[in-house]
Amino acid sequence: MIKFVVFICGAIVMSFEILGSRVLAPNFGSSVFVWGSLISVFLAGLSAGYYLGGWLADKKPSSRKLSLMIIIPGIFFLTFPLYSAPIADWIFTKDLGVRLSPFLASIALFLIPSLFLGIVSPYTAKLMICSLHTSGKTIGTLYALSTFGSIIGTLITSFYLITIAGTNTLIMGQGILLVAVAIPLYFMDLVCAVEK
Repeated sequence: MIKFVVFICGAIVMSFEILGSRVLAPNFGSSVFVWGSLISVFLAGLSAGYYLGGWLADKKPSSRKLSLMIIIPGIFFLTFPLYSAPIADWIFTKDLGVRLSPFLASIALFLIPSLFLGIVSPYTAKLMICSLHTSGKTIGTLYALSTFGSIIGTLITSFYLITIAGTNTLIMGQGILLVAVAIPLYFMDLVCAVEK
């Protein structure tokens, strides 16, 4: 179950980034500044999430807490259509320039969800490490699954999903998927103590 969750979260984070370009396009276009803003904000969110996830994982990790951390971005995704356009429109009206405007919009719309999705890999690694003798393999496997999920999420979204559904529909679908994978985790009560 944990490995499946890591794969799904990896797929969603990159799918969300691809869809982010469509969210920003009506106001800011699809220039290199938009893509540079999106990529840097997602990387910043993931980086902060990795750090925070590692820190939280050292404080009595459990599948129940992990579930809550996955539900939070799920809620952001489910409510995304309610706040994304007003925020992007407001930043656009400030006319802060072709670089700063998409950068601020990216921060406002994508930083927090990507941060929470970044928490997943280090947190699940701590839950799954039951022996220091296999910790490297466990961590490597989880990050490989997350990255493989990102590849699949990128390809499926850009090649297929965008052509058959609207951006907001897809993002809300991602929110439903996050909540759906988080609910079983809440009841699993998975805690793994590392053997010295």
